[in-house]
Amino acid sequence: MASTDAATNQGLDRPWFAYYDPWVQTRLEYPDIPLHRFLSISAQKYPDRTAIIFFGTKLTYRALDEAATRFAAALTERGLAKGDRVSLFLPNCPQMVIAYYGTLRAGGLAVSTSPLYSTRELEHQLNDSGAETIVVLSKLYPLVREIAPKTGLKRIIVTNIKEYFPPMLRLLFTLLKEKQQGHRPAVERRPGTEWFSEMLASAPAKAPVTTVGSDDPALLQYTGGTTGLAKGAMLTHRNLVANTIQTGAWLVKPVLSHAEACPEPSRGGPAQNFTEGENSEAEVFLGAIPFFHVYGMTVVMNLCISLGHTMVLLPQFKTQEVLDTIAKYRPTLFPGVPTMYVAINNYPEVGRYNLRSIKACLSGAAPLPLEVANRFEALTGARLVEGYGLTEASPVTHANPLFGDRKAGTIGLPLPDTDAKIVDLETGERTLPPREIGEVAVKGPQVMAGYWNQPGETAMVLRDGWLYTGDIGYMDEQGYFTIVDRKKEMIIAGGFNVYPREVEEPLYEHPSIKEVVAVGLPDPYRGETVKVYIVLKEGERATEQEIIDFCKQRMAKHKVPTLVEFRQELPKTLVGKVLRRTLREEEMTKRKSRAA
Repeated sequence: MASTDAATNQGLDRPWFAYYDPWVQTRLEYPDIPLHRFLSISAQKYPDRTAIIFFGTKLTYRALDEAATRFAAALTERGLAKGDRVSLFLPNCPQMVIAYYGTLRAGGLAVSTSPLYSTRELEHQLNDSGAETIVVLSKLYPLVREIAPKTGLKRIIVTNIKEYFPPMLRLLFTLLKEKQQGHRPAVERRPGTEWFSEMLASAPAKAPVTTVGSDDPALLQYTGGTTGLAKGAMLTHRNLVANTIQTGAWLVKPVLSHAEACPEPSRGGPAQNFTEGENSEAEVFLGAIPFFHVYGMTVVMNLCISLGHTMVLLPQFKTQEVLDTIAKYRPTLFPGVPTMYVAINNYPEVGRYNLRSIKACLSGAAPLPLEVANRFEALTGARLVEGYGLTEASPVTHANPLFGDRKAGTIGLPLPDTDAKIVDLETGERTLPPREIGEVAVKGPQVMAGYWNQPGETAMVLRDGWLYTGDIGYMDEQGYFTIVDRKKEMIIAGGFNVYPREVEEPLYEHPSIKEVVAVGLPDPYRGETVKVYIVLKEGERATEQEIIDFCKQRMAKHKVPTLVEFRQELPKTLVGKVLRRTLREEEMTKRKSRAA
């Protein structure tokens, strides 16, 4: 059993303890177990409880645990060794959960891979991570087939979204939508390529004996970091277990305190109660936030499984589908991003739906406007609070209290065992008093081990155990933190991180473009949207639509600019650096003038 005593760190005042909800303890205890043990424990305690609901299909914890074990056994049979990376190129579906926990059980590292990636982005991540295995949705298989020769892939495991549909829906999907929507590509039958369902069916139902420690890496979660180049944050089993328990302590009762480490059931000995009390009533989590995003992975998938609760999975966010799902399955917890709550608030027929089952929502990944929270709370009767985190911290570090003093515009208080401070921007060595603006630094058991094969980048952000976030903000006298500026020039569009370089580099391949810069601008629905400013080469011509179409072929949908402006020149410093902030301020001034 491991614990973290935040109160023993030297010279740091923690006024936030006084503002915690009454059930939240300042210190928690963390079992010294790998993350996948959560599934083993829940399957032992609640074998017949529903773990997953997917378009009407229900998987019990017994069935989920067995499938994850079979997947682990199949990987081991195919040569997966401890520490090997497995790319999960999937949306929210049972196969994602099975492959994730099965990979960890086999001793592998899961590599979270966004289904929104372009071929360029996918190729980079596979090569950087060194993944030799990928689990891919059949609709996305053509992308993998295209780039596979340029990577080290040895095993391609293909799954169809319909595999876990109920029989009638599967039949209708096969007849009406499967081919039309691209879910039936020609999958080559050759060594190294196989179907997920066949692989599970032929695998033994016995877990491989792979010793996995708490400090072993479990997940490579890619982030742009400080340079905009995608790099893998190495999150250990300890990191993910800790953040799961921290989040559970904040959001769900009974609290995950005084936890007892449980022996793996398959290796002898009954599983003991992991939570205090029997916790016989299962909460229902709405899994609309994608699990390829570390926020959804921790706050929905891992948290739900750690508690033995139920999650309703949706492969993508469609407002009417989400409302129908809430009405049918009555979820009680709905973690999300502001754009989801905005979409529900503004749905024309939202008044026809009973949304009163929802008790609590944690909003992350982008600032939550007060009017959005108020409107959603009025519709549902739930508490919707804003939190904060970053990939490098598994990800949650701060949140507003659910029932205590919620301060609009703040990211709330540091979670249990999480220290946070504001440091000076010049050296990062001087801790600033309340209300002074500087860089936010955080410390806690959820902070990553470092960036994958990036010691230089790691040294820049991890200093003396503190994670320097690159976000600019301040702390008030009560310990509530406020972010006033974004991490470098990062754009957050619809809850997804967009780094300007990811937009600019592909555009520099356009034969007519001389210079380009991408800037994030406020957007009432997406939070921010991407605008590009372009200087064309002398004598060249291009249209706004041509630029947008060019981007659609080279980057994920959420990165594609929605606004294009052509200029004769770009504002720059004396050393030639483009002044992004100047462009943003110019645009905001124009908007204010038009509004007046």
